[in-house]
Amino acid sequence: MGQAVTRTAMGKDELGRLIELALGEAKRLGVDQAEVSASHDIGLSATARKGDVENLEYTNDRGIGVTVYKDSCKGSASTSDFSKDAILEAVGKACTFATLTAPDEYAGLADAELMCTSEPELDLDHPWSLEADEAVALAIETEAAAMQFDKRISNSEGATVSTNRGIHAYGNTHGFFGGHTRTSHSIMAIVLAEADGVMQRDYHYSAARDPGDLEAAVDVGQAAAARVIARLGARKIKTTRAPVLFVPELARGFVGHAIRAVSGGAQYRRSSFLLGAAGEQIFPDFVNILERPHIQKGMASAAFDSEGVATYDRDIVTDGVLQGYILSSYSARRLGLTTTANAGGAQNLVVPGGGKDLAELTRDMGTGLLVEELIGHGVNAVTGDYSRGAVGHWVENGEIQYPVHEVTIAGNLKSLYQGIAAIGDDQDLRGGIRCGSLLVDEMTIAGT
Repeated sequence: MGQAVTRTAMGKDELGRLIELALGEAKRLGVDQAEVSASHDIGLSATARKGDVENLEYTNDRGIGVTVYKDSCKGSASTSDFSKDAILEAVGKACTFATLTAPDEYAGLADAELMCTSEPELDLDHPWSLEADEAVALAIETEAAAMQFDKRISNSEGATVSTNRGIHAYGNTHGFFGGHTRTSHSIMAIVLAEADGVMQRDYHYSAARDPGDLEAAVDVGQAAAARVIARLGARKIKTTRAPVLFVPELARGFVGHAIRAVSGGAQYRRSSFLLGAAGEQIFPDFVNILERPHIQKGMASAAFDSEGVATYDRDIVTDGVLQGYILSSYSARRLGLTTTANAGGAQNLVVPGGGKDLAELTRDMGTGLLVEELIGHGVNAVTGDYSRGAVGHWVENGEIQYPVHEVTIAGNLKSLYQGIAAIGDDQDLRGGIRCGSLLVDEMTIAGT
């Protein structure tokens, strides 16, 4: 496949010098405050289809963003050119933009005393010395494992192997500077199967900071194959009301709707179905949601947020009661509160389970719908109305009976959250919300 390519991101010190240059220029131009973020990401992605390479992509993305504040007016500019002249020009444009915007009394840096003073080692940097020919071979192996699993698997959308390493640094006129390097790697397969003239599609993927934590390529391929075979013979069901069990990868999204509803932006814009809900019981008393930003190798771990504020452990929901919102400094000021170090979002939300896994919760459900894929984005953030297309399996007497498709599950999230009957321990660790299987006691299931 040609010569090996060395992919090396810039170092923290290199980005630091660029940030220092930009901040110095901002001060020279007379701003009250300024902040600068810089990043450099490198990566490799190889996709194989029908036993041959279909796509090979290298990424080498970098950028620097400058935000200045003058007389409560804000201006921002960015560039992907790291030359001195380009950076100075970006600062100048940001300052010009600030003269054209309306004052905003809530704008500005986070308070200086909240800045991160020491960065804990989070073990986020695990480079994968994977060259193009190796990535292609691994993708071919993944796809072959899926295609050979069952003769009913008739086609493939390909298998993809990806690796990325990036560095992000941030500094501001409080004197704060911090940076971190992190990696992310993944293997994915998408295959199609056919029976009785009806085709089904499904996938599986593995993702981790450390390539040593990835599932084996063969296992990823076979898992994708097993999922699509399980879908064959899918049928519609009659409209009913019944329990619904979400698999872990969907449960985290179901919980995520609540997290977005309690974000500062949704609260001060008054566009949330959980408006002013701090202190209220929004889940059953066995539900807890914990923010743990310093998990080793965590997919959303961070020592500081995008404003430089030191992150810390906090319990967002305790015994079902919402303890507070997810705030940046801006949204906190709008609400008369203090930032919760969540500029840029929450970091590693953990939803503890009750000691059971998906199989046990399936038995506990008795009769209902096991949901394995959701279709569409039918969630109203203001009212909490929830309506999504669903694919999965119908369960009776605690046993899977047959695959189901072309149904819609619906309800209102405020009542659905109160109706959570159980949460499993089988957490999906591939994202920023770690939640296990989640059982809701009743939803409307619209079919034929």
